[in-house]
Amino acid sequence: MDTNYLENNYLVLVGKVTSDKKFSHEIYGERFYSFDLLIPRLSGTADVIPVTASERLFTDDMLQIGTKLLIKGQFRSYNSYENEKNRLILTVFAKDIEKLEEDKEEASIDENTVEDTENSELPKKEFAKKDYITNEVVLVGYICKKPVYRQTPFGREIADLLLAVNRAYNKSDYIPSIAWGRNAKFCQNLEVGTEVKIVGRVQSRNYEKKMEDGSIVKKVAYEVSIGSLEVVKSENNETNSNVEETTEAVDTVQEAM
Repeated sequence: MDTNYLENNYLVLVGKVTSDKKFSHEIYGERFYSFDLLIPRLSGTADVIPVTASERLFTDDMLQIGTKLLIKGQFRSYNSYENEKNRLILTVFAKDIEKLEEDKEEASIDENTVEDTENSELPKKEFAKKDYITNEVVLVGYICKKPVYRQTPFGREIADLLLAVNRAYNKSDYIPSIAWGRNAKFCQNLEVGTEVKIVGRVQSRNYEKKMEDGSIVKKVAYEVSIGSLEVVKSENNETNSNVEETTEAVDTVQEAM
């Protein structure tokens, strides 16, 4: 069975540029750059998501801070080797970028707002319209690590998943995902190797990590917050071969996370 990689991993984001572009890498003479995109939530908070894009997809005026963009692409991961340690890097890989016109009712991003987004806090009037907020990702992949189910002190049910999503050229993206409520309870019984389809949003989450020397470092995690989840019923036995390949890479992924 042929794999449709665009259907396996597809997302749409609408947000505003909040950082200057930085050079990421170059492949066969094609240069790629990264920048941050602020995507508001209805709750009044916001996610700041890293985006990687080819120089062929944008002009300089499109990446000015405060510019509103529509981005279509994929949520990808790769390992970065820094200071003799692995680190799992997650980014939106843009396939198409469109500059959108600013609506008069939308508040513009100023320097204070950009600083506030580090704490995922926005002014109450910032991007309050529901029809403006767009953040959706669809992933079809295999559970490559036993889901971790837990409850918060307030009784909210949560399950952490690591999803291996196949990509072209025998590559896979390892996407941390989080399920809530009934979905979380359902996920706790899923076996490694189960193929699932999830629909959700890409989110950023601030946390603090205690280092070996006792110091505290502020970090940002990126993951998919699952809105809906379904098990994909396969009519063949391809799952087993895929799982064997992805499971071998899980140890490396765990070290990088």
